Amino acid sequence: MKTSQAWQRLGISNLHHIMPAPRHRPPIKGPVWILALISLISVLLIGAYIYPPRGYSSCYVFSGVGCKSISEWLPPAPTREYSDAEIAARGVIRDILLTPPIQTKSPKIAFMFLTPGTLPFEKLWDKFFDGHEGRFSVYVHASRERPVHLSRYFVNRDIHSEKVVWGKISMVDAEKRLLGLAFQDPDNQHFVLLSDSCVPLHNFDYVYNYLMDTNVSFIDRFEDPGPHGSGRYSEHMLPEVDYKDFMKGAQWFTMKRQHAMIVLADSLYYTKFKLYCKPGMEGKNCYSDEHYLPTFFYMMDPGGIANWSVTHVDWSEGKWHPKAYRAQDVTYELLKNITSIDQSFHVTSDERKLVMQEDCLWNGMKRPCYLFARKFYPETLENLMHHFSNYTTI
Repeated sequence: MKTSQAWQRLGISNLHHIMPAPRHRPPIKGPVWILALISLISVLLIGAYIYPPRGYSSCYVFSGVGCKSISEWLPPAPTREYSDAEIAARGVIRDILLTPPIQTKSPKIAFMFLTPGTLPFEKLWDKFFDGHEGRFSVYVHASRERPVHLSRYFVNRDIHSEKVVWGKISMVDAEKRLLGLAFQDPDNQHFVLLSDSCVPLHNFDYVYNYLMDTNVSFIDRFEDPGPHGSGRYSEHMLPEVDYKDFMKGAQWFTMKRQHAMIVLADSLYYTKFKLYCKPGMEGKNCYSDEHYLPTFFYMMDPGGIANWSVTHVDWSEGKWHPKAYRAQDVTYELLKNITSIDQSFHVTSDERKLVMQEDCLWNGMKRPCYLFARKFYPETLENLMHHFSNYTTI
């Protein structure tokens, strides 16, 4: 009322003619908005089908075409608590790997021969070693009979040996026995495991520089999801050895001194393979010499190994054992072809038979992969001796 009187004193008597009338909004019709919302959702679903979402949040809402798996975007599983034994083992291994290697005045390569008896290629190795005294040492583990030596470099180089059974932990024991003896010489800075059927593919200087001028160990490792790879795993290895860490590789390695030290220091992980990786275990044939070192280094120092062996083996025949070369097989062309290979190959044992190949990178540069080769029958000696000077200069 007071407001009306005030407007009248100003000469404005009829206010409603000047001020606009209030607007009356029609009531909202529910069905229209429901239809609009349904249309919007339909458009989004069609768009998601045509252009599959790839982000974590959209993968949660829409179907998984093109999306990452749920395990990749869920929070990571908490790290399990290590046992006292694991804490001690990992602490020792970590400190060994972080300690700079001791530099000696006369660094050598230890050539460790694993053989049942006499070495059929001693004459060839004698030619390989000749003139390089002081840069190598030789160790021979003969598991069946005392070998007869023809080369001065092998005389009195036999170590205490035990019986070795193919596929059993005794093979790993022999490797560690060789490492242990060779490790006693502080000048031995790199360690090479060789069989009685191994031959050199290059001259000594080439091999020496190849191994000594890089900071990795040439230990073979790959993941085989098939029955002859991860299919051999036993859950009895838990918790120390998880299924995802179970790897495979050839047993013929070369190893720098720090890595030899952690292998010799290990008993925890070795024991798991001794007990639970053996022929006939849970109806499976697990061979510890094919799994122990690849798994151990994948867990402890994956960046410190090359993931291929510098010892060439031909598995192209698809048999239980690699191709063995006869005298007529050994030609200059064969040896030249082997020494020129610059990619490593692995084949899975599952139904896919997936072939995995990688460049052999030496200090970041692509180089030929192999320094040695096997398996050669004793009858090939003369042909190898004949071609040695030619193919080792390739």
